[in-house]
Amino acid sequence: MANRVISEMGLPKSISNVFAARNLITAKILFFLETRDVLSLTEFDLMELLDIGLSEVVSAIAHISEITCPPYQTALSLWKQHSQTENHPSFLPTHLNGLDAALCGGIPNGVLTEVVGPAGIGKTQFCLKLSLLASLPKTYGGLCGKVIYIDVESKFSSKRLIEIGFNSFPELFRMKGMAEEMAGRIVVLQPESLSEFTESLQQIKVLLLQQQVKLLIVDSMTALVSGEYEQGHSRQNQLGWHISFIKSLAELSQIPVVLTNQVRSQSFDQISRYSFEGPIQFGNKDPTRSDSHLVAALGINWAHAVTIRLVLEAISGQRYIKVAKSPISPPLAFPFIVSASGILLLSDDGREMAGPQVNTIRHQGHSAIMHSMQEDCHQSD
Repeated sequence: MANRVISEMGLPKSISNVFAARNLITAKILFFLETRDVLSLTEFDLMELLDIGLSEVVSAIAHISEITCPPYQTALSLWKQHSQTENHPSFLPTHLNGLDAALCGGIPNGVLTEVVGPAGIGKTQFCLKLSLLASLPKTYGGLCGKVIYIDVESKFSSKRLIEIGFNSFPELFRMKGMAEEMAGRIVVLQPESLSEFTESLQQIKVLLLQQQVKLLIVDSMTALVSGEYEQGHSRQNQLGWHISFIKSLAELSQIPVVLTNQVRSQSFDQISRYSFEGPIQFGNKDPTRSDSHLVAALGINWAHAVTIRLVLEAISGQRYIKVAKSPISPPLAFPFIVSASGILLLSDDGREMAGPQVNTIRHQGHSAIMHSMQEDCHQSD
């Protein structure tokens, strides 16, 4: 709500004109190259910036606050709202029963869901299956809607999408023209840079509002920001702006938004510095050695922005999908495989995790998995 247009807030004309003259169009302001909320500025800052009196500033702030701040709700009112909307799903089922049960139905609407893991572990496979499920008719457990798929690394495969469809829903996809209809509901954008992606965000916002879009996927967010800016303040500012915009898209459209993230190595010195669980032992390795393990990329601000974090990892050649962050589920790990019909859980009973293993991303035997995947692909070709 903080990006509401100030001219539409019913302020006195004289005050509204002053805001417009200072190029303060919304409740946010570009101030010393940083995005700052008008409501975070002091009365004296605004007096100096707008060149008006204290009483006028106080009155304007009170008026803007009343409009932009959401009203309070009680637990009773939220429960009644939930009861009234039970017949309108607020999530996208993944058709992975154990995962859906842990997430109380599936990938939730209106928030960011992150899928993070090493290259080749199955992140894009997961996204392809979600795209298919969102486009399916409701009688088959889908959302019967369109999908916007931001394919940053050119990994989207229409051939693989149709293969997953034929193997997951053979009766539906054998109907004449059904494969073409499902594929036609998925809009694929392939920005070549962060600036190109930024320019397309307004177009994406219009598509979300004007069309029956039921899912937005960005695969991958890491590739968008990598190499575009040097590490540091400038890159974090850019990433922060995009996080805010994408979160606003999720809240505005009330659809699931799924973003994939890559991994980076982290030394044991960094682990012990930030861990509250004490030294992390990996087999017989000495944590004082200069060694590393994998963690999610993009940093702590990004981690706070996502509501659900699903981690894909490999241990001794076996893949696992972990619910590493969720407000409604304990940390759970499910073994899975990638088959002709997409990702399949080997067990619907998740193993509970604790301590560092929740956020640690392991890849033991991962090279063997990737080699096996390449052989399967050659055989299918």
